[in-house]
Amino acid sequence: MIWFEGALSVKAVMLSGRRTVAKLIVDQRKKDKDTAFILRQAAQREIPVERWEREAIDQQASGRTHGGILALAGERQYQMVEDCLKDPKPFVAVLEGIEDPFNLGYAFRTLYAAGCSGVLMGSRDWQNAQATIVKSSAGASEQLPWCLCEDIGEAVRQCRQAGCVLYCAQRSEAIDYYDADFNQPLVLAIGGELRGLSRDILKQSDQNIVIPYARPVRSALNGTSAVAAISFEVVRQRR
Repeated sequence: MIWFEGALSVKAVMLSGRRTVAKLIVDQRKKDKDTAFILRQAAQREIPVERWEREAIDQQASGRTHGGILALAGERQYQMVEDCLKDPKPFVAVLEGIEDPFNLGYAFRTLYAAGCSGVLMGSRDWQNAQATIVKSSAGASEQLPWCLCEDIGEAVRQCRQAGCVLYCAQRSEAIDYYDADFNQPLVLAIGGELRGLSRDILKQSDQNIVIPYARPVRSALNGTSAVAAISFEVVRQRR
């Protein structure tokens, strides 16, 4: 079981339905509207609620930004590739090599805001980082379909067979991302700055794209910055 801290994380964990929530811990002095909403939702879902002194919550929590609300919940239920393709015009993201849980959370937060329909990643145990990912994503990682794929290349092939065009953030043989056509079913693949995208993803690319810089820069943007720039070009084109 994992402790999630703060109202945003607790609401996301509780409302997404992708975890079993064992109980909520709430500061016995909290009586604001947000807390009242959380308590109503917990009652509807028959989630036990315990009211604790703030000092006891401080001792249980890992930090001091919990706002007096904690949730004890189980492992996340991950989705299948098909769950990312349900939108009429899917926007699927492939993330490779983003290993810092804070950065991964920021990427989820951006993708959720940009209308992404699901995230594909290689198989990895994120158990010990889930609370950090949920918090840094402001709960977005619980809302988005998230697939951990034993074979990420095969997952991308499945998306392409369903009619998605694969754009890879890769400099070789690339066009400016402003010139790409994102107003169609698509898979956007972005790698971390250390290792980039895997060979199996790159060899499937329908078109490589690059972010044009305003001055000569030898090093690439980090993965989360690239996610932000490109995903909101998707938003702009689809408006």
